[in-house]
Amino acid sequence: MEATAQQILFTGGALLCAGTGSVHDVRKRKIPNLITGPGIVAGLLLHLAIGGWAGLGHSAMAGLLAGGIFFVVYVAGGMGAGDVKLMAAVGCIAGLPQLELVLVSTVVSGAVFALGVALYNGRLRETGLNVLALVAHHGQAGLRPHPELNLANARTLRLPYALPIATGCLMALGALVAEARP
Repeated sequence: MEATAQQILFTGGALLCAGTGSVHDVRKRKIPNLITGPGIVAGLLLHLAIGGWAGLGHSAMAGLLAGGIFFVVYVAGGMGAGDVKLMAAVGCIAGLPQLELVLVSTVVSGAVFALGVALYNGRLRETGLNVLALVAHHGQAGLRPHPELNLANARTLRLPYALPIATGCLMALGALVAEARP
């Protein structure tokens, strides 16, 4: 299979996993392990079947990197564990070559979605001030969650982050398809 076709297959699979996670995250505010666990295993096995042991290693590394980056945000109180596991699954499925684009696209999508949620709720100014407060807090306290601005506080705005993850996968897939056109 041609390299570009493989990347389209892998990124499309990551989008399928993230899209399924999004449906659950929006409806129930939870991403089930029955999506993330099989997603991780499917990504590892797919890369093993197509790329051999090196493919398996690259898939595992992509899952560890993607999940690890999001784990830092989880430890700081900024996202749920389901988001971390979903991103690990997406990394395993997408693989190393597409991981940077998927991650950057996901973060940009997350910022756009967060602005939309803040605007919709009439809390854009408050959200901006909270972001500054978080930056200051984490600059001094490291990864320790902010005492008020974290997921444990029911008054904070929440974003089902599986949506930006799926959108990041969609953007990466679109870039691949556009690149593959003659």
